[in-house]
Amino acid sequence: MKKGLYILFISILFVSCSEFQKTLKSDDTAAKFEMATELYDAGKYKKSFRLADQILQQYRGKPQAEKLTYIHAMCSYHLGDYYIASYHLGKFTDIYPQSEKAEEASFLAAKGYYFNSPVYSKEQKETVEAIEKLQLFINEYPNSPYLPEANTLVKELDFKLEKKSFEIAKQYGLISDYKASIKSFNNFLLEFPGASLRGEAFYYRFEAAYNLAILSVNYLKEERLKEALGYYEALKKGYPNSEHLEEATVLKEQLQQELNTFTTKS
Repeated sequence: MKKGLYILFISILFVSCSEFQKTLKSDDTAAKFEMATELYDAGKYKKSFRLADQILQQYRGKPQAEKLTYIHAMCSYHLGDYYIASYHLGKFTDIYPQSEKAEEASFLAAKGYYFNSPVYSKEQKETVEAIEKLQLFINEYPNSPYLPEANTLVKELDFKLEKKSFEIAKQYGLISDYKASIKSFNNFLLEFPGASLRGEAFYYRFEAAYNLAILSVNYLKEERLKEALGYYEALKKGYPNSEHLEEATVLKEQLQQELNTFTTKS
């Protein structure tokens, strides 16, 4: 019984593949359109795309063009080819702005850019582009059911930019370039006023200022000690419950002791 069902399944699969190949090689655009639609509905996106791609130009300006253009773009999306999908979905919304599928296509075009965003440690050109595309969608469709997801994606992408900027500033401290670290953290705090890593940035900025002051030559030391103490006060005031505050306070006492030597001399 099982053997018979297996043979039947293989036979159906063979016939199905044969029909696809036959249609793919034929000149019958109507048959290709029909099969492309059927295959898309069945979730066979690779085959559907091959057929749709063959006849897309031939249907330009015809009533079926809207559906075929949508299928062609969505196949790329489902196949994970997001660069191509975003391009074609964007074209779909440009050509058919009144389509009932326009809102969905616009969102998925923007979401495709999200998928192309790399990890935070790499160049973030695609991340910036994804944020711009999603924000355009949010502005154009403020009442869209896709809005919560779009906002979530923007928040995730924003954090990626935040994380990259934070890690660059922190890295300067690790390689003992304390002046660059302080400057980078100051820029970070200006660029990301609502950053989730803001408290961490306040601490590591103070730590960099501490190291810069302690290691400074004598004629620069007093000024840098005062500057570092100012960064400590900013940390304490802004983040009184910081997990780093106890450690920071120990460093602050060392700074104060060093500064007292200048007061004593004067």
